[in-house]
Amino acid sequence: PQEAERRAGEEQHSFGYDCTRSVNLLPMDSQTLMYIAGNQVVLLDLKTNSQSYLRSSSGGGIGFIMAHPTKQYFAVGEKGKKPNLIIYDYPSLRPYRILRGGTEEAYVSGDFNSAGTLLASVGGSPDYMLTIWDWKQEKIVLRSKAFSQDVYKVTFSADNEERLTTSGAGHIKFWKMALTFTGLKLQGALGRFGKTAVTDIIGYVELPDGKVISGTEWGNFLLWEEDLIKVELCRAGHKPCHNGPVSQIVLDEGELVTVGKDGFIRVWNFETIDAADSVDDTGLVEVEPMNELHVGRNVSLSFVLKIFKLHVLFVLQDTNGAIWKLDLTFSNMTRDPECLCTFHSGRIEAMSVSPITYLVATTALDRSVRIYDFISNSQVSEIKFKQGGTALTWAPHVVSLCLIAVGFEDGVVRIIEVYDPKGLPILAGQTNTKNAEINLKQAFKPHTTVVTALAYERKGEVLATGSKDKTVFFFAVEDEYEPIGFIYVPGPVQALQWSPPSHVKSTLLILCENGFALQVPAPLPEEQDRVSTYQLQNLPTQYFHFYSIKSRIKVKKSPVKKREEMKKAKLEWIKQQQEMGKEIEEEEPEEEPEEEPLPPLYIPEEPSPILCGFYSAPGRFWLSLGGYDSGFLYHCEFSHDHQDDPENRKDEPFEVIPIGDTDNNPIHQISFCTSRLLMFCGMQNGALRVYPLQDQDLSVNTLKEYWCFNVHDNDYGQIQGICSSYDDRFLITCGGDGNIFTFNILSPEDAHRELKAKIPSPREVKQKKEYERIMKEAEEKKKKKREELIGLRHELLFLLQKNQELPKHMQLHREVHLVFIRVICLQRHLLKCSYPMFRDSLEFDTVVVHATQSNHQISTYRLVAMSEKCYQDKEHPSWKRTVLKWACTQAEKKEIVAETRRIIVEKSDEMKVKIMTRKAEWDELYKSKPSDDYENPKDAEDIKEARENMGCYKLKTATNYRVPEHKQMNTEKKVMQLTSLEMLIHERKANMNKEIMSLRDLKVSIIDEIKCLAQELKSIQASLDLSECLPLPLIPQLHPDEVPEKKFDYDNDILLQFKEEQEAKAKLQEQLEGSSSSRAFRHGMLRAPSIKEIGPVAQAAGAHPMKTASSLVTEQRKGFEIEKAEPAEMELEILKREKIKNLYLQETLIKKMNALMINFDAELCFLRHKKLKLDVQMKSADLRYITWCEELLILKNLEKQENLLQGRVNTLISEQEAVQSKLNSYLAQMEDRKCEIAKLQECEKALYANFQASLGENNEFAHFLTEVLNKKIKCMGKNEGRETEDENEENDEESSLETDEENSGSEDEVFDDSVCPKKCNEVLFQNTIQLRQKRLDIEKALTEEKKVAAELRKKYNALAKKAKVVENSLDTADRELETFQQEKQQRLNELYVVVPLKLHQVEYLVNEEMPSDFSQALVFTNQSLEYLQKRIVDLHNEKITQRKIYKKAQEQHKQLIQDKKEMEIQIRRLEEKCSHLMMEKFGQLVDFEAVRAHSVNIRVEQLKVQIMEKEYVRSQELKEWEKRISGLQQQLMKLTKENTSKLQQLNRFCLENQQLETKLASLKNKLVSLLAGVLHAGLGLFRDRQGMVWPSAALCSHILPCSQQLR
Repeated sequence: PQEAERRAGEEQHSFGYDCTRSVNLLPMDSQTLMYIAGNQVVLLDLKTNSQSYLRSSSGGGIGFIMAHPTKQYFAVGEKGKKPNLIIYDYPSLRPYRILRGGTEEAYVSGDFNSAGTLLASVGGSPDYMLTIWDWKQEKIVLRSKAFSQDVYKVTFSADNEERLTTSGAGHIKFWKMALTFTGLKLQGALGRFGKTAVTDIIGYVELPDGKVISGTEWGNFLLWEEDLIKVELCRAGHKPCHNGPVSQIVLDEGELVTVGKDGFIRVWNFETIDAADSVDDTGLVEVEPMNELHVGRNVSLSFVLKIFKLHVLFVLQDTNGAIWKLDLTFSNMTRDPECLCTFHSGRIEAMSVSPITYLVATTALDRSVRIYDFISNSQVSEIKFKQGGTALTWAPHVVSLCLIAVGFEDGVVRIIEVYDPKGLPILAGQTNTKNAEINLKQAFKPHTTVVTALAYERKGEVLATGSKDKTVFFFAVEDEYEPIGFIYVPGPVQALQWSPPSHVKSTLLILCENGFALQVPAPLPEEQDRVSTYQLQNLPTQYFHFYSIKSRIKVKKSPVKKREEMKKAKLEWIKQQQEMGKEIEEEEPEEEPEEEPLPPLYIPEEPSPILCGFYSAPGRFWLSLGGYDSGFLYHCEFSHDHQDDPENRKDEPFEVIPIGDTDNNPIHQISFCTSRLLMFCGMQNGALRVYPLQDQDLSVNTLKEYWCFNVHDNDYGQIQGICSSYDDRFLITCGGDGNIFTFNILSPEDAHRELKAKIPSPREVKQKKEYERIMKEAEEKKKKKREELIGLRHELLFLLQKNQELPKHMQLHREVHLVFIRVICLQRHLLKCSYPMFRDSLEFDTVVVHATQSNHQISTYRLVAMSEKCYQDKEHPSWKRTVLKWACTQAEKKEIVAETRRIIVEKSDEMKVKIMTRKAEWDELYKSKPSDDYENPKDAEDIKEARENMGCYKLKTATNYRVPEHKQMNTEKKVMQLTSLEMLIHERKANMNKEIMSLRDLKVSIIDEIKCLAQELKSIQASLDLSECLPLPLIPQLHPDEVPEKKFDYDNDILLQFKEEQEAKAKLQEQLEGSSSSRAFRHGMLRAPSIKEIGPVAQAAGAHPMKTASSLVTEQRKGFEIEKAEPAEMELEILKREKIKNLYLQETLIKKMNALMINFDAELCFLRHKKLKLDVQMKSADLRYITWCEELLILKNLEKQENLLQGRVNTLISEQEAVQSKLNSYLAQMEDRKCEIAKLQECEKALYANFQASLGENNEFAHFLTEVLNKKIKCMGKNEGRETEDENEENDEESSLETDEENSGSEDEVFDDSVCPKKCNEVLFQNTIQLRQKRLDIEKALTEEKKVAAELRKKYNALAKKAKVVENSLDTADRELETFQQEKQQRLNELYVVVPLKLHQVEYLVNEEMPSDFSQALVFTNQSLEYLQKRIVDLHNEKITQRKIYKKAQEQHKQLIQDKKEMEIQIRRLEEKCSHLMMEKFGQLVDFEAVRAHSVNIRVEQLKVQIMEKEYVRSQELKEWEKRISGLQQQLMKLTKENTSKLQQLNRFCLENQQLETKLASLKNKLVSLLAGVLHAGLGLFRDRQGMVWPSAALCSHILPCSQQLR
């Protein structure tokens, strides 16, 4: 059911954006954007960043979207067979109109006319139909074929709704709706390029005068007049207007804005382009843009739209995967382009989900890797590389929690790590994921071309990579990935999959594009020989070469094959029955149709590509193929026979499952949930299928039912990846259209239950998840404790074994064991608790680096690690939110053009228009008149800016100094200052420590290098004479304070050396105690340095040269004794050369050793000077820190009082705002009452005017009727059945009409308003009575309104008094707070501040000498002083400029006053002239407004006449239709009678046929009985007339023709 489908896969969020569409961004209002994502329309709320979705009604996809000019509707053109064009209502998103039959396959573009009454649409291949719709009536007005190639765009003309323009591949066409003698036609004129090269046209715009400007592929503009190119526009020097295609041209507020694929937006002068004309044969005209904006590098712009929000914004679509926000004001305050969001550009190549949290990683050919959090629906991080990504997989949790392997198109594999720079864990849905970063951990290049597949072994020990270069490489997964080796495969690798944990052996399934599948075991690194080559020679490999069997399956399903099988089965059944001894009556043979030949078997020449596959059992796997063999899932198995050449193999699957509707739509991706009870299939057309599996095995029955979701684009949205989250709560898909969708999915059990029962409540699911989480955490804790216990047990057993190996007198007893174990446990616990307390808090210990040839040294700062609170305080943002209120009102102007027949009506309308126009002009003029206290906003803004930026240079100790609000200090701000200063000090010291540590490391490397050089030098000196050997330089040693971290490190050698020293000391002590004569020797030995103090390196440096020298001498002597012969001349020459060479090398090595030590000492001295400067800065920072701490103490003491004063001010401000809001509401109500009173007064005036008009002239009853109208009566309400004790209330409740005795007087006897006088018009009298009643109602309402207005005035006055009291209190509180701030500043000023200055910085001199008292001195920065001096000059120049402006304004003011006086004189003269003309024409002054109000509305009468004419015409039409209906009814009656008679005749024929069949059956029965008698008589043979004998088997066949002849 659909409800099950909806709940099983409800879409949660869309991450991607199809930026490759030319126009895929549509604003519906100030905070809603609409765009197409795959098979649906996404509505993005910019304020809340939430999404709502509108799916394609047919599931075939969406071609375009277009908004109605009023934004109340929008059109969605769909794709598919006979697609619909649907008009939706906004914001309800309900279908309003459905337009059918506009195109065959897909809609490409559409546009509404400016009035919104017509809609134009263009279809795609194959018909390319242009259709004009009357969309409200769902009718086609006009239609025509637009072109024979792709059409990109269609638009109505903004100034002439009968003109349209279409453009596309190599053409532009201009259309007009023309009225011909055959009716309204759509005529198109194809643009002729002439000498200009034919180009695809994407962007164009129609100008007001009918010309069209279009772009080109090479970046120039073409100006079209009719269907010819008038001119081609380029920039100076024949440079193109854009370096690439022009994607959009917009005419905005009289300026021409062009958008190019080169990343530029340029603004051109519209008048220059409109008036451009060619001056030579080239047809080129050079123009230059007025302004231009370069959005950014690697930006390809396709579409820009204008949004009216708080101010005008331009939102830009970037084809390279971004949406930009632009400011096209081109002023000094213009903001830089801001990238709102980025996406993958084009097809997403690979996707993988984190194994522990709700993060997903994607990569594409746009060279980016992105991490998304699909809980918070946000992008976490992004990293860019130089090549596009083609494969990606997340490392399993056994390897690492945050490692991702990414393969690229150049054959490189990179291991990246997702981490939080704060060191916090990366968990989806938390705020710290926004701070996550991606770090490159390792990179290696195992392949030469595109990496297509990556897979980690199930234990995480091996990573396999596959590529199109037909190789699979294996890596050992460690801290650094080490290569194991590679193997060659028969084809480009399509996919890799390791066997699941349920299999015993770990094997890798390799799927190749050309139909090969391979299986190899996981290689072991220690078994491979990687000395000569990385190719794995002896890795056992099993092959499977797919051989097509689809043609054979089709043959089995053909009808010819089915008939043969049925015939064969029937013959077998007959044979079985005969063997059982049963007699079978032979039936009449049916007439067999002509046998059709079986279709031939077809094997494709090129093997079908393998798209995806997965393991089903050890050695078995399922495959999905494309091309000819699509439409099935093939179950395959590796065979055990090994052939030398895999190409000659023809392996067939042993099981086949047909998949519905997949012959031309193969499965590209297959994924399972954790329990493998749900199978997700990604199709080529972008659809997602979900198969609920009853068990883990696939079968024909389990794959019959499925849910299908049309998710991605049907044309190019092939699904590239399907992944479910680690807990199976979410499903993520990515496709070739660049979109990423997340879905909420059910568990497999709920999916099966959904078809039958209701889904459990979310509360139960949540409780189950929470219980599973708690149990999982408990199991993990238990596992860790068990591992610790196992480790301790092994350690105890090892110690017990060592104890047993010792001699018995040294072994420990069991009681001692227990005590020893308890002591060790206690020591470990103390170390575990105390070490982090003292050691982890220390970030840097003191390290002293010594020079090698001097006494210079440098030491690090001893730094304590900063607390996490400091980092949190530093990164805590103090945002100031301001709320801007903006209201934009737009009046819609409607032109009423009507043809009238009467000249009087035309004159009346013209006079009305003139009067209203003149009135509107006067109103506009009076509105534009500035008030007396008017200030120019620009001047006010300049004054405000000057006040804010001119600076305040009053001393803080001055009495008139006021602390600015932004400089007011409190405890929180001071703590932030101290924290930032502390962190800055820590950062500087840490950087210096790093430099010193790097210097220490340099010294270590220099010592190692010098040792190597000394060893080399010794080997050289061994061949020289002792006299020629130069002394060795002393080898520098590391002092203990240079490596404090090794102070407590020791090993067995150090312990043995220490033991020898102790034994030597003990022996020496015994000797000295036994002999008193050796005191001097004892004294010398005590003063001599120990072996430990001298050091092993120094001993070697001092003793080794002597040993080598003596050994050389003895060796030489022995040599001379053995060899007595003298060397030859050649040998002497060689020895001489060797000697010279060795002397040179000796000198060079000694110089190099000295140079290394000198350079190191220079580096140390340079760093020492640098540290001295830093020490000075640190001292200044410490002094400032002390000062700020003292200020903090003062602020803490004053904090309570300040909070009280500030709280009081805040309370008064809120109270003032509340009172002011009430005052504003009262004012609004009073204005409403005034308007109501004015309306009632106008109604009363109109009533009296109506009464005077009804009386007419010279009416003899005018006085009487006026008395009736003005008579005052009281209208009492009726309230029967209610009695009260108060008599006044009883009188008010009675219903009567009582006359007013004071006004009526004695006239009551004569004046009676209830009876109409004789000769008085009855209608006029009754009209007067009604008007009197209306007058009384108006007077009553007027009294009530005045009463309400008076009460509002009282409330307003009382509230105004309260507001004044609150304002006074607020002023008092502000003054108190300001006084307190001054007192606080004075307290802070009392603190002493240390400012270290150099002598050249002191300019305060008395008699050219430095005074002893600096109390009157001022410390001021040079920059501020220079700024003030420069400001003096600027203010002087500004003052001169302002004086000139003021003088000019004064002169202008005088001129305006003079003009005003002249205009007043002219107005008085015109008023006198108008009055004079009125007196001449009418004899009195006439109010034309009143005359127009009392005159008959001729327009209304004319419309009534038109209504009567229309009603008459429609009644005539109704009569004609009724006549036609009656005629058709008679015709229907006649036809009904004829059909009835024919049916009766048919019935008779049927009866006769039945009788004849009955007779024929009786004749057959007689003939059969006759034959039966003959057979029973025992005749074995039958002899015919010629004497031939017939066998009994042929008897029936002979008799039947005879019987037919007899019949």
